[in-house]
Amino acid sequence: MVSPQASGSQPNGRTDLARFNNSWYNPGPRWKILLWFLVNSIFLNNYFPIPMAIKRAVLMLFGAKLGEGVVIKPAVNIKYPWLLQLGDHVWIGEKVWIDNLSQVVIGSNVCLSQGAMLLTGNHDYRLSTFDLTTQPITLADGVWIGARAVVCAGVRCESHAVLAVNSVATRSMDAYGIYQGNPAVWVRKREIKA
Repeated sequence: MVSPQASGSQPNGRTDLARFNNSWYNPGPRWKILLWFLVNSIFLNNYFPIPMAIKRAVLMLFGAKLGEGVVIKPAVNIKYPWLLQLGDHVWIGEKVWIDNLSQVVIGSNVCLSQGAMLLTGNHDYRLSTFDLTTQPITLADGVWIGARAVVCAGVRCESHAVLAVNSVATRSMDAYGIYQGNPAVWVRKREIKA
């Protein structure tokens, strides 16, 4: 198939960002968002040696639901903790970004490796106004999101699925599947030895 640029024809319509309007989107009171922005930069999104118990307490104070044994490494960025639910023994690696404009639910024994991104927001490129869209992300028990991997809006990773390093999950992943690439595709079954 030949692209419109290659064939010399102009595509229909144009993006008009001046008309962008996300006034419908309300993740919480403005004071809470601003306060979290400051608290996040002090307690989570930095390299200060903040004790893990304090990080967990701060997240829960802002409405996150956390299970036992949650590990949060340095330079973690969480957009809105009140839209975050973590099971037991979740590991959140260095420089993980949870951009949760919508609900993010993470089961138990899940590992988010260094630089992983969970992105619940997107834009509707089919509209000239480039409207904001949001969809939740769910990571079931035992999921592993590799370093610098990206999970896109609306994706559900079933039990013990793996997203390999630098891969991008644009569609949901089956249980015990190992996915790789951009967009990520199933490459083999995950076998776990006792």
